[in-house]
Amino acid sequence: MLGCSCAVCTSTNQKNHRYRCAVLMRLAGGNLLIDTPPELRLQLLRAATPAIHAVLLTHYHADHIHGLDDLRPIPFLIGEPVPLFCNSETEVRLRSSFSYAFGPGSDSIRQGFVPKLSIRRIDERPFEALGETITPIPLEHAHFNVYGFRVRNVAYCTDVKSIPRPSWRLLEDLDVLVLGCLRRKPHPGHLSLDEALEVVDRVRPKKTYLTHISHDLDHDELCRELPPEIAPAHDGLSFEIS
Repeated sequence: MLGCSCAVCTSTNQKNHRYRCAVLMRLAGGNLLIDTPPELRLQLLRAATPAIHAVLLTHYHADHIHGLDDLRPIPFLIGEPVPLFCNSETEVRLRSSFSYAFGPGSDSIRQGFVPKLSIRRIDERPFEALGETITPIPLEHAHFNVYGFRVRNVAYCTDVKSIPRPSWRLLEDLDVLVLGCLRRKPHPGHLSLDEALEVVDRVRPKKTYLTHISHDLDHDELCRELPPEIAPAHDGLSFEIS
């Protein structure tokens, strides 16, 4: 947190040094990225990722899309524009915020100067990407509608305050749930720690990782407080999916 001298912000524990949220899934059909946060270039370099073959976007807030330009060199690696899977609201914001990539005249200067991106509009129906079936999970983030995503038996649900009734069935029989949990006290747009634990208790995944954690929560304190099947996520965390 800029300008903050709290114990978490000044911690020497690397697991308290958190970039904005993104997920990289290494699949048989290629590398699938969820969200493009402002630190994306640093995150992908750290993960030694040679290329991104498709991107899922949960919603259009700045901390989830403003690293999009870092994908500029990727089309030269994969030989085609990078497909971006997003809903219509996010598409509108992308075309506004990155008008140089989508606006009039962008085709004439696209080679080598602006990101080559191909928007694939999605809704609540499952769709295919890189040989996988992706199931969008409608979620509520304050007064915004956002998506989580399920791939096989793993679900990623960041930036959520409440889960609409039809979405609960999409969270059944999970091996892993990655769930947003901002802080201890309530927040109008994010789950608090107690609220997140209530979701976990209802869904009962085999393993849960809490993400989108603010500086109000210390990593080691959470580890001591939570049961072994629930853990705070940290930058660089990886696990196998089946």
